[in-house]
Amino acid sequence: MKAALADPRLSRDPAFALPAWHATDRGRPIEDDADLGAHLLTREGDVHWRLRKLVFPAFTARKAQGMRSRVQEIADSLIDDFQSRGHADLIDEFAYPLATMVICEVLGVPVEHYAIFRQWTSNARPDAAAGPDPAGYLCELIAARRAAPSHDVVGVLVAAEAAGEISEAELRSMIFLLLIAGHEGSVALIANGVLALLADGVQRALLRERRCPMESAIEEIVRYDGPMELAAWRFAKEPVEVGGVVIPAGSPVVLALAAAHRDPRRFRDPDQFDITRTGNAHLGFGYGAHHCLGAPLARVEGAVALATLFSRLPDLALSTSVEELERQPSTLVRGLFELNVVFTPRTSR
Repeated sequence: MKAALADPRLSRDPAFALPAWHATDRGRPIEDDADLGAHLLTREGDVHWRLRKLVFPAFTARKAQGMRSRVQEIADSLIDDFQSRGHADLIDEFAYPLATMVICEVLGVPVEHYAIFRQWTSNARPDAAAGPDPAGYLCELIAARRAAPSHDVVGVLVAAEAAGEISEAELRSMIFLLLIAGHEGSVALIANGVLALLADGVQRALLRERRCPMESAIEEIVRYDGPMELAAWRFAKEPVEVGGVVIPAGSPVVLALAAAHRDPRRFRDPDQFDITRTGNAHLGFGYGAHHCLGAPLARVEGAVALATLFSRLPDLALSTSVEELERQPSTLVRGLFELNVVFTPRTSR
């Protein structure tokens, strides 16, 4: 799997796809200026690194650790809002607002707009009211930043476009990517982590008794039920042999990360959720040039969110059976539409 993820012949650029791909709703020509796909995840080589270098400084491990206290403030504030009720939907009331507010602050997007971005993701319910058109919203955001320059991520990208370092399509696409990818995976990581811990009292006790660091638990959650079930589409630039099978040029390729994480040749008792697992070299954040830019921030968000939930609401429990939980239909992100829980009401921290 690592070899396939890093193989330059398997490109993320849909320009290498067969014409039939572009005729489906899965892909559109990247030359279309109205498209929001001209970002670093669909670019390779020098173009990819040109785009990645512009935003990488905002997503280093040091920057992520610097956000920890702010993530903690947001997590505590959100729990304050529902802890007196004794019940909550941890998607709507915790995981989604936490992850979205954090990425808004990192990017320099107005935090009060966080509620509108969900309609652009796989977590949006089919019957939900439509939010503003992404392209229109981004044009307004960019215009506002041009009028009032800043040093945040959006400001850096707007300045790069003004200097001719990126195109206008790349500017819109990069902001869109960072907004969506910057929160969607974290929402699923938090929710899947809560679910895994609620289903296993032994593992939950290990955390409660501090016999295992939360950082280790996060790595196991990403392996066991991570937010990315599949890696994003790739396209064979030429005939490529993988596992004894020749993939024709132009064919789309899907790499199943979740399957790799259950490989008994790599992981001892792979179907067992074990937060004390050592040597947990999972691929949940990808591998190679397209390794997840936001992995350090997602780890901090997950660790703070779960530690805060289980310390402040120690008797947290599902209010429905696991079978009743509705998974998102996305083939990439493995998340939940809602996660209803109950706990003893509390009036203060």
